[in-house]
Amino acid sequence: MKLNLSPAPHVHSPQTTRALMLNVILALIPCAIAGAVVFGFSAVLLMLISVIAAVAGEAIWQKLTGQKVRVNDLSAAVTGLILGMNLPSRAPWWIAVLGGLFAVVIVKGLFGGLGDNFVNPALAARAFLLVSWPRFMTSWAAPMSAEVDAVSAATPLVAPGNYTLTELFMGNVPGSIGETCKLAILIGFAILLVTKTITWHIPVALTVSTALFCGIFGYNPLTAVLSGGVLYAAVFMATDYVTCPMSAKGQLIYAACAGFLIALIRKFGLYPEGVTFAILLMNAASPLIDRYTKRRVYGYEKEAKA
Repeated sequence: MKLNLSPAPHVHSPQTTRALMLNVILALIPCAIAGAVVFGFSAVLLMLISVIAAVAGEAIWQKLTGQKVRVNDLSAAVTGLILGMNLPSRAPWWIAVLGGLFAVVIVKGLFGGLGDNFVNPALAARAFLLVSWPRFMTSWAAPMSAEVDAVSAATPLVAPGNYTLTELFMGNVPGSIGETCKLAILIGFAILLVTKTITWHIPVALTVSTALFCGIFGYNPLTAVLSGGVLYAAVFMATDYVTCPMSAKGQLIYAACAGFLIALIRKFGLYPEGVTFAILLMNAASPLIDRYTKRRVYGYEKEAKA
């Protein structure tokens, strides 16, 4: 009998990084369109600047460090687009530039590039901008109207009684560019499921957990889920391959804990929204979750307890 030995991996996926990133971009298009409709040209400009900054920053970094320039895999473009949708529509243009550069150079490049970052680059960049320039990152514009231009307004998290469930679902409320229209987010979620880019575990578990714990803390569960960036983060950021657990069991634990932290920060934290810091904390906990939820390799015995 002939025995052939070969190094891992032994099972190869037909999907490339570029194909996966294209699926994500396709799923983000409804949110981008909704953001443009709700907030106008300024939102489109910020998204474009963020993408250009992320792609150019990664290309320059890889060139300066003697690496092969890999911007064609579209991961930097996805990071820039996700970050751009996390910005208020009236944020200054240089906020998008600094955020894009921080995401691809500091969070991703310095740690070895795609696959080696331990937190989500777009979320880490948003946290950096939020802590450094809170005035710009928490100045929300009201939706555009036929009569007047956008003006400053309170988000549903600050003034939940000012908006109906229909307004929250359709996105006719102040907020970040990509997070307000829940219909667009759900369309993107469906695209990611159909293309098998992600599974349901993290988005569903995070949403249910947030609703449950917000209800325990005295909020209306449905309003809590439809307000802020819960759904957007659950679909497009918490599901990042690099920074979430690998097993379905681990993903459920990860998402449930993130939902609890979101509710906890909203209730007791300084900021009304807890999504960014909750998911970043769970990103850091992902290796630990993987360690205790990994499957036993076939043919190996369980370790004997002392």
